[in-house]
Amino acid sequence: MPVTETFSLAIKNIWSNKLRTILTMLGIIIGVTAVIVIVGLGTGMTNSVRESFASMGINSMTVSVWGRGTSRNATVDDFYRIVEENPVWLEAASPEIYMNGTVKVATESYNYTNVKGVNEEYLGMKSCRVAQGRGIQYMDIQENKNVCVIGAYLARIAFNGNAVGETIKVGANKFRIVGVLAPKVEQEDMQEGSEDDCVYVPYSTAMRLSAMSIPNSYVVTMTDENYATQAKAALEEGLYAIYNDENAYYVYSMSEQLEVMNETISMVIIVLTLIASISLLVGGIGIMNIMLVSVTERTREIGIRKALGAREGAILLQFVMEAATTSALGGVLGIVMGYILAAAINKIMPLIMEVDSYVTPTIGSVVVAFGISVGIGVFFGYLPARRAARLNPIDALRYD
Repeated sequence: MPVTETFSLAIKNIWSNKLRTILTMLGIIIGVTAVIVIVGLGTGMTNSVRESFASMGINSMTVSVWGRGTSRNATVDDFYRIVEENPVWLEAASPEIYMNGTVKVATESYNYTNVKGVNEEYLGMKSCRVAQGRGIQYMDIQENKNVCVIGAYLARIAFNGNAVGETIKVGANKFRIVGVLAPKVEQEDMQEGSEDDCVYVPYSTAMRLSAMSIPNSYVVTMTDENYATQAKAALEEGLYAIYNDENAYYVYSMSEQLEVMNETISMVIIVLTLIASISLLVGGIGIMNIMLVSVTERTREIGIRKALGAREGAILLQFVMEAATTSALGGVLGIVMGYILAAAINKIMPLIMEVDSYVTPTIGSVVVAFGISVGIGVFFGYLPARRAARLNPIDALRYD
């Protein structure tokens, strides 16, 4: 019997028992739906985490320096030299000095604005674009000037978009605004304390006002985030040559942290997927059970076919095809339900809580889920099919 005719016969038998078939497919439908949604949730969470880290700079490393008391400490020039000696891995470096003090404009105070002392390369390292005026320049650092570049939020709220040339106070110190950064988020999403609520001043000025002799924190960018391990090793080697003590500094790689978080998310998703796959197993057992019932119900039909010359292989193929088709239909319905549920979650979740991660079904998860559903049909349908194929035609014809 041709495969197409066997498939057509399988569809006919399934259609003649619609309710029983749907109930049999429920386990497969639920399992495939759960797998697609869970894997999609993992993909959405991974993308969300990556976007969050991208805003902070995946290709950057933060260095905290404690030094060794009275022994020699790494200077800004030492960091520049380490970068220059490792051009394959390292790209640029900048001090990052956090300044204390409330930002004030006239009589208005901004308590959550981030104020940092940086060098002339920092804005480029952080992918910040100057929309008005200019950025921090080398001469600003050399001459310890009280100038600053502010974020889009502060420029809009405090100066109505016309901030260049105006003055702000950080604590008791006045700074002249020389530049305004382009916004990183949409205007309606800007808020106090966000990335756009910031002030950057020359690091030399920040050190002078904070009574610091050397910076204790740096940001170093790498040439490629895929070389995070090599870049970190090169930086640590350069610092160890200065301090001869691994406890004198700490290098924190955003790329490595992202990798750790992605591995954690993947592990959780794998565990949840395995739990969801239990319903696929239950669905497979249901298919085997219903196929055994079907073999019993159609014993006389099998006997007639064998008496007319049907071979065991043809009988086996017919019942395996019927089980696989039932399971495949369940897989298709599960895929449709998975996409519908994912779309519903993506619509409802933002209304309930502020989340950036969404369920993002992937083609890979769909293909794997469908393949597993068909495989389960074949696997659990083989035993009943084999039983049907081995029936004695005389006994089958006598079956009532």
